[in-house]
Amino acid sequence: MYSFDFEKPSTIADAVAALADDDAQALAGGQTLIPTLKQRLASPEKLISLTGIPELQGICTGDNGALCIGAGTTHADVAAGAGAFPALAALAGNIGDPAVRSRGTIGGSVANNDPSACYPAAVLGAGATVVTNAREIAADDFFDGLFETALEEGEIITEVRFPIPEVANYQKFEQPASRFALVGVFVVKFADGVRVAVTGASEEGVFRWREAENALSNGMDAALIEGMSPNADDMITDLHGSAAYRAHLVGVMTRRAVAAAN
Repeated sequence: MYSFDFEKPSTIADAVAALADDDAQALAGGQTLIPTLKQRLASPEKLISLTGIPELQGICTGDNGALCIGAGTTHADVAAGAGAFPALAALAGNIGDPAVRSRGTIGGSVANNDPSACYPAAVLGAGATVVTNAREIAADDFFDGLFETALEEGEIITEVRFPIPEVANYQKFEQPASRFALVGVFVVKFADGVRVAVTGASEEGVFRWREAENALSNGMDAALIEGMSPNADDMITDLHGSAAYRAHLVGVMTRRAVAAAN
């Protein structure tokens, strides 16, 4: 590591003010940032911890029955407390290992937008709303490519609001060493249609698989997407799998998610 200043504000307003300083970096659960600092891939002069802000903690029911999760809520607490949205609770309970789940936060994961992270698929699949200290951002407008989001400099996620669907399921094909998603698919059915979000597969990051959504609008039946897969040209190729392999997995995991949701 290297020398840096550390602040732990107790309010959102104080955190926003601290982040206005040049070269200040927000620190949530630290599951990505701390390893990045150790490898000297980033070297902010000041870390602003968000873990001491009560306003960022907890789970409650909001307007229209939405499940409102504070950005500082850990994966373990989401797994234990998101019973109103079982697919989301199950997703959170299968992130990393117990050490990661006890420290990592939903807000940190969504803000980081790792292309293989699980939460972005849940947020996009459910059509959630990302609430910040300044505004509300629809999931379809939030994610903007690998590690990129609509967040402005100094903007902090305060809450993620999930509408409760009729049925939903998340299926993840894990990379065994990291437990990140080689391919993860979150399928959600609402009264007005089906949403399918895919993580881990695309060079553009998390995305909605519109062709599958259109096919499933005729019913939540895995047979309706039998043999379907997205365009392999847009998929990641690395040592864990080729683009064609990932495209095939997207189809397989989507069918599994649809079958499990029923």
